[in-house]
Amino acid sequence: MKQLFIFIFCLGLFSEAWAQNFPDSWTDGKYYTVNGAKIYTVTVGHGAPLFIIPGGPGGSHPGYRGLDSLSVNSNIQLVYFDAFGRGKSDTAKDVKEYTIQRDIDDLEGLRIAMHYDKISVLGHSYGSVVAQGYAIQHPDRVSHLIIANGFHSYLMWQANDDNSNHEIKTNYPEVWDTLMKVREKGYVSQDPIHQEIYGQVPYGFLYAYNPDYFLARGKRKAYPNAFNSKLYYQMVGRDGDFIVGNEIGNFDYRKQLAGLKMPVLIIAGRYDRVAVPSMQVKYREYCPQAKFVMFEHSGHNPQVEEKPAYFKLLKEFLSQ
Repeated sequence: MKQLFIFIFCLGLFSEAWAQNFPDSWTDGKYYTVNGAKIYTVTVGHGAPLFIIPGGPGGSHPGYRGLDSLSVNSNIQLVYFDAFGRGKSDTAKDVKEYTIQRDIDDLEGLRIAMHYDKISVLGHSYGSVVAQGYAIQHPDRVSHLIIANGFHSYLMWQANDDNSNHEIKTNYPEVWDTLMKVREKGYVSQDPIHQEIYGQVPYGFLYAYNPDYFLARGKRKAYPNAFNSKLYYQMVGRDGDFIVGNEIGNFDYRKQLAGLKMPVLIIAGRYDRVAVPSMQVKYREYCPQAKFVMFEHSGHNPQVEEKPAYFKLLKEFLSQ
């Protein structure tokens, strides 16, 4: 379900990076060898490094280039990267190499390779799973932690599945009926026919407060391996859009979040039907020391739908 939605999202957000004189994601990046694999990075601006960890799992970095202007007139250097198996970085010979722990280890390896003492991390959606794990395992290396429309546990990810499917069943009954007929024949989430049916639901329905922000705006240049669906289903399980399994079906940070000492910012969207508000607000219990902000006119991407307020919040938080 998610891979087509995220791919469309990525295609829709390149325009700002092109409109200004920022580095180009296709040609201006640099490779670092981390844990035996080449990882592709693009840096924007100068100052304290803020690593942007994409969602998915399976997503590449270009969809986040709308954050570029954060680096203007600020002490922020944005570090974008394609994690192992995504985008222009190396891919695994065996999909079992794709794990949450590998992503965490690669982030630490990338920090070391780029010669940063401390980094701030912004993890969006699945990226928050990596960001939280990194902050828990390497607290002395994290300056600031930003959990953006994220997930604190496998239970929250399952709530994502349950809510998404409820919304589709209620509002797109014709799609749901077709899907049920396919599932009755034994097809599951990872099967192409199953993915194709899910793709009939517009991205903006589940992910946006105002779907107009995510309408296709002309043709965009394709980015290599923009979304790795094999990686995605390895991480969430073969039927991961209904029953979460594998890596995503087992992570749980709830007991550890209260112990984080660095500044923590948690961002949520009132109309987020994926990282659902009923689970987002529980961060206040699990991580009471954090600053929690609910964007009232956003879905899963406040950085797009309420961009000025989002940027103001990040700049203030990172200046602490």
